[in-house]
Amino acid sequence: MKLAVVGGGSTYTPELADGFGRSADSLPIGEVVLIDPALGRTELVAGVVRRILARQGHPARVTVTDSVTRGAEGADAVLLQLRVGGQAARHGDETWPVECGCVGQETVGAGGLAKALRTVPVVLDVARQVREVAPDAWLVDFTNPVGIVTRALLDAGHRAIGLCNVAIGVQRRFAQWLGVPPDEVELDHVGLNHLTWVRGARVRGTEAARGRGAGGGDVLPGLLEAYGGELASEIGLPLELMRRHGVLPSYYLRYYWAHDVVVADQREAGSGTRASQVAALEAQLLDTYADPSVDTKPEILSRRGGAYYSEAAVDLLRGLLGAPAADSGTVPRVADVRNNGALPFLPDAAVVEVPCGISPKGAVPRPVAPLPPLLAGLVAGVAAYEELALDAALRGGRHRVYDALLAHPTIGRYDLAGALADRLVAAGREHLAWAR
Repeated sequence: MKLAVVGGGSTYTPELADGFGRSADSLPIGEVVLIDPALGRTELVAGVVRRILARQGHPARVTVTDSVTRGAEGADAVLLQLRVGGQAARHGDETWPVECGCVGQETVGAGGLAKALRTVPVVLDVARQVREVAPDAWLVDFTNPVGIVTRALLDAGHRAIGLCNVAIGVQRRFAQWLGVPPDEVELDHVGLNHLTWVRGARVRGTEAARGRGAGGGDVLPGLLEAYGGELASEIGLPLELMRRHGVLPSYYLRYYWAHDVVVADQREAGSGTRASQVAALEAQLLDTYADPSVDTKPEILSRRGGAYYSEAAVDLLRGLLGAPAADSGTVPRVADVRNNGALPFLPDAAVVEVPCGISPKGAVPRPVAPLPPLLAGLVAGVAAYEELALDAALRGGRHRVYDALLAHPTIGRYDLAGALADRLVAAGREHLAWAR
């Protein structure tokens, strides 16, 4: 089995290698190709990837190239983890919107649109090259904004599925609290990428496992009662809000439901953006990777973000590639896929994030209980924005950028949308061919 990683020079990649190394029996990979234009950095990352795999007794060969066609030739799956413009572009996404009174975030609002505009054309070009040399390969998209990028790939006819680590992080946390194996915790997780809620959780498996914390029913109310204060602090929303509606929102909901509080905090932080923090962490990580004695995933990698990325990727690849111990679609995995009626108030072509059956035939959304108006209204608004954002990414034009911004629930004012559109075009001109 051959896997290619586009953006293989990312400091995330050793996290992925750690997951591969622990899954040698269930995901028999013979070759991993790291594809990245920054060859020097990628060779550094490849060195620690080889050492991690060797320490775990994994036989996979690790190679490096700056050519998508050479690296992806004959691949069974290609993982996309790109960041067009690097942390410098992300820093812009997190600063100029705040100057206009809006949240500065790399996947939400004006910053998220800026990232989509510069990312979609690059990802589509990569996918076109992959299709030339590996027409049957699965494209697994971890590149943000995942919902928009995945829809772009699907609309272009690629075998693509989106992946986010939010759901698996919640699953792992719940399993730890309940004292059961993670795979026995099934989430009612629903929404769009970075706009999701957990509405319920149950424990599958043996009666003994269920008896340890679940009783076979919905365990979410009990978890909110026992750990709600901790969860509320982490996601930045009131515990009473969660209990009243019986949901655990993803932490991205604070950008909508606590927008002005977040903006005030970001203004107080000044230039201390997440991008600047990550840039400093990346420098530390690259120094660590350069040490030939390092053959395990460094502890500081957990501060980089993307927790459980490797577990999510391995779970998904097992099903897509029909690997040994694959669940053949019987155990739902949360993924970003075509709506196809899962949320009836959205177009079938929209990309939603819901539990799916995963098999070599692809991902099929499981039935989803109706969303209440409070949640459905926000999902519908953001889905409309995502459709306009993709149109702007594909066809360009300030007027399309403006329309997408006006549609976003955190913006929604014509004068503000106009100011943001001008700032976005000016800040992103280097990466937007139509704006030069």
